[in-house]
Amino acid sequence: MSGRTLRGVAYSEAVHSSLNQWALDFEGNLQRILESIRIAKEKGATLRVGPELEITGYGCMDHFLEGDTCLHAWEVLAEILKSDEAKGIVCDIGMPMTHKNVIYNCRVIIHNGKILLIRPKMWMANDGNYRELRWFTPWAKHRQVEDHYLPRLIHAVTGQTKVPFGDAVISTVDTCIGVELCEELFTPASPHILMGLDGVEIFTNSSGSHHELRKLYRRVELMKEATMKVGGIYLYANQQGCDGDRLYYDGCAMIVVNGRVVAQGSQFSLRDVEVVTATIDIEDVRAHRATSSRSNQAAEAERYQRIEVDFSLSDGLADEIKDFSELVVGKPAEVRYHKPEEEIALGPACWLWDYLRRSRTQGYFIPLSGGIDSCATSVIVYSMCRLVTESARNGDKQVIADARRIAGEPEDSNYVPTDPREFANRIFHTCYMGTENSSSETRKRAKDLANAIGSYHIDLNMDTLVTAIRDLFAYVTGVKPRFRVHGGTAAENLALQNIQARLRMVIAYLFAQLMPWVRGRQGGLLVLGSANVDESLRGYFTKYDCSSADVNPIGAISKTDLKKFIAYARDAFDLPILTDFLEAVPTAELEPITETYVQADEADMGMTYDELSVFGRLRKVEKCGPWSMFTKLCHEWGSFLSPQQIAEKVKHFFFEYARNRHKMTTLTPSYHAEQYSPDDNRFDLRPFLYPSRFPWQFKKIDTAAARWPDRSTVRAQEAHDKHAIQENKE
Repeated sequence: MSGRTLRGVAYSEAVHSSLNQWALDFEGNLQRILESIRIAKEKGATLRVGPELEITGYGCMDHFLEGDTCLHAWEVLAEILKSDEAKGIVCDIGMPMTHKNVIYNCRVIIHNGKILLIRPKMWMANDGNYRELRWFTPWAKHRQVEDHYLPRLIHAVTGQTKVPFGDAVISTVDTCIGVELCEELFTPASPHILMGLDGVEIFTNSSGSHHELRKLYRRVELMKEATMKVGGIYLYANQQGCDGDRLYYDGCAMIVVNGRVVAQGSQFSLRDVEVVTATIDIEDVRAHRATSSRSNQAAEAERYQRIEVDFSLSDGLADEIKDFSELVVGKPAEVRYHKPEEEIALGPACWLWDYLRRSRTQGYFIPLSGGIDSCATSVIVYSMCRLVTESARNGDKQVIADARRIAGEPEDSNYVPTDPREFANRIFHTCYMGTENSSSETRKRAKDLANAIGSYHIDLNMDTLVTAIRDLFAYVTGVKPRFRVHGGTAAENLALQNIQARLRMVIAYLFAQLMPWVRGRQGGLLVLGSANVDESLRGYFTKYDCSSADVNPIGAISKTDLKKFIAYARDAFDLPILTDFLEAVPTAELEPITETYVQADEADMGMTYDELSVFGRLRKVEKCGPWSMFTKLCHEWGSFLSPQQIAEKVKHFFFEYARNRHKMTTLTPSYHAEQYSPDDNRFDLRPFLYPSRFPWQFKKIDTAAARWPDRSTVRAQEAHDKHAIQENKE
């Protein structure tokens, strides 16, 4: 925050950052932190705020329990304290720290080579994707401060033996700064309320908040509400990028003043460092707070200890200003919200780029089936190529360097990716793996899509391989399995489908390892999965088939949202071929096609994709078991389905969910995008072995379904009577 005082009014420029920090990348994280401070100072800032746990990276998980992690964090902090970049500016920096043998998630406030305050996090994120209580302890001594004795390596730099540790605020010459950490904004009794009543005018929030479809609105509204009610300037900094796991942290650094958003950073970006600024007027906060009721509450507010620093955030006097046009007070900004289909185009694409450059592989490989799921995955990769070429055209040196290495170009090459199709041909490989059960339509769609996005495409038939496995089984056992349409049993039919699916995974990894070699390059490719969240929830895929892969960008996105994304990409990316995918009937093509039978996904599953989305939302988000799901759906669907029909649908869903839950233990790591993701590895912690049915729950549902009135029949009769009356009138 920087500025000048004019006639008693403090005009200030707020600066905060989004950083793409990598877990345990201490060297890289240090350089990005120093770069953000350098840029902030260039913009005239005197206060710099960075994301949560930025020194170590947010996603270290059980590495936070290792003494090495805290040690290296101190070593990095020492380098920051010694640096010229961190002089003449107040910096709010995040790292883990042990105080009295307890590990805390902390913000360290520094100025001119000294530590002013260490502020530990008080309320932890400990649900959904987060397990902070596994590693950190919340600071429970609110508005209390203790002495923290510094390690020798810090004492050697700062000359300090001990510093304040706890819940306090920073008092500068001209204002007061308070710290709020990520989850603390989301809690009912957020710290900013009491801090604001005690005179804190600037709130910093350093977050590690992940992207989820339709989530940004909640975050923005909380900041607007916080500053509208209590008054103040809210500086929000967030991690941006993949931090080594399933999450994409979506940046969107913000500055909010008295309920008005005055600056917003990008939500999806390939940049490693982004600094956001806005010129603001601290006097606006004081004017906003000049109300009787607020003053009465403030007069009774409990006191925070103030850590004083002889430093002004507004660094001049009125008579020093020669050009009054320099001072432009920030105006309310229109908050930029992406549509869900845009979020799908951008979030997973940025995540894939981070994953690709960090894994140091040469590209991606996907079995392209001609269906909408592998199509959506491929278009997301194409979106990634579009973002890469756009950043390269804008001169992003890091993106250009990464693109050269991934594309197999030497470091001294002049190659700059400018055409997404050309770049896709270098790093993206697609393969149609047909059998006798495949149709010419899916084969053509796959080839046309590959041509449209520029991928290096392979078209093969794997019938000889499938036949060899089938003949091997017949040779060993003396019996030859048949498909259902040829008179085989359900067990034979399923086994023959699974042969094809699992062999595709084997072929995918073979080609992924060797295609760079075939093309005269070194390295290997990452295999992409393409099972959507609804199929995973229902268990409608084969264990260890081609949905088993290295990563899956659509594994937590619903079929409904994927269709909307394809419709959006068709126009936004100029890919008319996508119309064919939207109009095609979803099918696995694992059974023979006859005149009377064509395999269709929804018929196989016994439920529609739209119904699956509803089941998933109720099960996970609204925490419904079979009984409560049934009762809720009787209200939602009762106008067009009878209680017995709803009961059968609910029971069928839970039966299939339970018997297929074991598949979640092998689920490909997926980009997290949806609240009802069934990811067993982190997000959805439930058993993977259930009773074959839920006898107690199902019996209760059946009893109620038989007893409750059928509103669908009543509605249908009412509609019929209304129509008859209308006809008589006519």
